[in-house]
Amino acid sequence: MLVVVVGPSGAGKDTLMERARAALSGAPGFRFVRREITRPQGAGGEDHIAVTAEEFAARRAAGAYALAWQAHGLGYGIPADVAGDIARRVVVANVSRAAIAEAVAKFPTMVLEITAPAAVLAARLAARGRETEADIAARLARAVALPEGVAVVRVMNDRTPEEGAAAVVAALTRAAQSAGRW
Repeated sequence: MLVVVVGPSGAGKDTLMERARAALSGAPGFRFVRREITRPQGAGGEDHIAVTAEEFAARRAAGAYALAWQAHGLGYGIPADVAGDIARRVVVANVSRAAIAEAVAKFPTMVLEITAPAAVLAARLAARGRETEADIAARLARAVALPEGVAVVRVMNDRTPEEGAAAVVAALTRAAQSAGRW
């Protein structure tokens, strides 16, 4: 099964996923995917594989990605080798909501949506210092619907990181159990 992790900026996806990865590190039934992104390695955020825009385009054209998309001026790719892993374990990947339909068309997929109340999202985005108030308001106003008929588990990340990570681990464990991987 492929578990695609989605949610708005500021929801704490990277924090919760890193903690869930650590909590499940000894569990053979899981693979947490490291994305390729056209962003410099030291730019902050998640641990990713940095590629240039040219490398990304060439790799995408060569079929090196199981899923690939553009968002916020960057290219994102999930390595093609996950396809073989999906048959054997739960593969967890942070994706854009725009990539969900493609994921569902290719793989058995569950959506893990990590979110938080609008006031919490706004405060987290402001604390990053990367965007203006207007940019933050535009991000919060943007709503992207999830495709119908897809299994969705929602984690509200409005408490401590430990509590949020525990909710993510519980959701992933249930996914693994339902897929017969735990």
